[in-house]
Amino acid sequence: MTPLLSFLNVTKRHPDGGREILVLDRVSLDIEAGASVGVYGARRSGKSTLLRIAAGIALPDSGSVSFGGQDMARMTSAERGRLLRGAIAFMSADDWRASPGESILDHVATSLGSQGLTMREARRRALRILSQVGVNPTAAEEMAASLSLTERTRVMLARALAREPRLLVLDEPAVMPNLDERDEFHTLLRSVAQQHCIALLVASEEMAALRGFDVLMSIAEGELCSTDERGMLAHLPGHQLTGADLAGS
Repeated sequence: MTPLLSFLNVTKRHPDGGREILVLDRVSLDIEAGASVGVYGARRSGKSTLLRIAAGIALPDSGSVSFGGQDMARMTSAERGRLLRGAIAFMSADDWRASPGESILDHVATSLGSQGLTMREARRRALRILSQVGVNPTAAEEMAASLSLTERTRVMLARALAREPRLLVLDEPAVMPNLDERDEFHTLLRSVAQQHCIALLVASEEMAALRGFDVLMSIAEGELCSTDERGMLAHLPGHQLTGADLAGS
């Protein structure tokens, strides 16, 4: 069966003054439909670049990335944009934007503008998804701009889920000051993904954020390796991670 997302020998470099930095080094991996994959790594390890390429926001310098068997590099930018607004959802705490005077409900509903729904239909779906992430109908009418960091993260998740994606890509999903709130969000994330049969690809600097995932990986200096929950590498650095590795981890 064709993997939902497949990387094959993906390499990416970023310019740094007069030189180039190797950010991803021949990364290979498969993610099956409905699977949850966590990537643990420090800052500047390459994990955010990995996620941006997985979502079709960026393209590799070499190697291939396929979604549902289709090579993303062969898609037009418009086709990749439609993919990102539909089958793939990308979520990062840095991407929070709320218009002045916009309610939580409308903030989620307006993300469905490209799906051909009327505003009434979009609001109905948004209300249902907000309820699933713990936002009741009364709270949904509050102003989105006034939300706390914890509340904002739940609303961002609802906005991503409302488009009914097949793959949800999250970069540092829950940067919260309260550990109990973080654990509660991580549990919620896994629960709603299983409920909707959505594949998860999540990167974090905290191993605790990735507990309970089907597959755990570590990334350092652009090299991706299988790992366990203690952060111990199961493969030697430089070993390319394949679909067989993931299935056996």
